[in-house]
Amino acid sequence: MECERCQAELDGLKATMDLLDAWKAPEPGAYFLTRLGARMREERQAAPVGWLARAIARLRASAAYGSGLHVRPLAAMALTVMLLVGGGAYLGITNWTQSDQASGQAAVVHDLQTLDNNAQVLDQMEDLSSNESGD
Repeated sequence: MECERCQAELDGLKATMDLLDAWKAPEPGAYFLTRLGARMREERQAAPVGWLARAIARLRASAAYGSGLHVRPLAAMALTVMLLVGGGAYLGITNWTQSDQASGQAAVVHDLQTLDNNAQVLDQMEDLSSNESGD
């Protein structure tokens, strides 16, 4: 049911995998890391040709090797401003959605009405509990 071309491809892949399993990676030389570090320093210190290449190299070097300490105060200040503006906007929005207390009533009248409502609810609950215990 399998075609011969597919079977040949599968056999080739199996042979490649067997060769890769048998292959041992060579150990790096004794001075490999030293030479690599020297080569990287040379590349970093090499002056690029052209003004655009120099500008890009300076920008890349400041992003890759810069400490970033000059950015932290600016980021902290921007975060503070965003928090203040966001908090003020939140307070402004929540004040819109809150209805004013009874416009002509004093706070004492409102408190007394709330207590009266709570007393009525408590009375109803007591009536319910006495009815349940009396059953």
